[in-house]
Amino acid sequence: MNFTLESKVLVQGITEPLGSIYAPLMQAYSGQILAGISPGHGGQELEGIPIFDLVEQALFSVGTVDTSVIFVPPYQVLDAALEAIAAGIRQLIVVTEGVPPMDMMRLCRIAEAAETLVVGPNCPGIIVPGQILLGTHPAEFYTPGKVGIVSRCGTLTYEVARELSQAGFGQSIALGIGSDRVIGSTFQQWLQILDEDEETEAIVLVGKIGSDSEEVAARYIIEAIDKPVVAYIAGRTLPQSQYTGHAGAVVSSQIAGLRDEVGTAKSKIAALKQAKVPVAERPSQLPDLLKQVLKGGTKSSPKKG
Repeated sequence: MNFTLESKVLVQGITEPLGSIYAPLMQAYSGQILAGISPGHGGQELEGIPIFDLVEQALFSVGTVDTSVIFVPPYQVLDAALEAIAAGIRQLIVVTEGVPPMDMMRLCRIAEAAETLVVGPNCPGIIVPGQILLGTHPAEFYTPGKVGIVSRCGTLTYEVARELSQAGFGQSIALGIGSDRVIGSTFQQWLQILDEDEETEAIVLVGKIGSDSEEVAARYIIEAIDKPVVAYIAGRTLPQSQYTGHAGAVVSSQIAGLRDEVGTAKSKIAALKQAKVPVAERPSQLPDLLKQVLKGGTKSSPKKG
């Protein structure tokens, strides 16, 4: 993971509606956007950011790039991501919503083989307050600090960051892993990254109903995470209108003693409580929960070998 003041970034889809809005905001925050990619617009500029037709052309002009932020339309994401990977870029942030699941499955396989980190799709990206903005986070809600935020929710991530900042809890990093059906990096991967990060003292996990990702994360916290974790699950008041799990989730939930309710707010909260993770009923309660767990130091549950 390399998201620092020294990071070098390009934007694929810089002339798309979201790209043209957020690329200048990212550049104003940290000045690390070296180039934009938009076929047919090569030779132009967007507020001082040079635009190229191809990633290879951009790298020939600006040199090595660490990260690509992708704003292209859903059916172009796979091609854009594979072009970046082929050019040696090893960190991809896919902001685009609605990427075809089969495209994401192929991308995940290729990215894993190429040791490439994929964040998203359908995510707000990453912000390291005071250092770098990669995505759509409103920077004014964030302050530098020692709390890492990892979230499945887009705009709710901003609300949580604002609550923490107002309570004096700055953030070491905040990111959304994405909420499309198939995503790149998972809660487990980021929990491990933050557990090993020297700048992070505590972790806030923000989940929502649907899928079994929070239940799986809770099990991983029991097995592998030492730092204090607190959580918030969105959607607990929504009616359970349909079953959203799958066969593997049913088996894992039964093993964990959660029966067939996987994917509901109730099952996620139960799994997190089994992992000794305090769960807030509202985002505004997260600062108080952080104060409590930080007084206790590292998580009391030992790692299992």
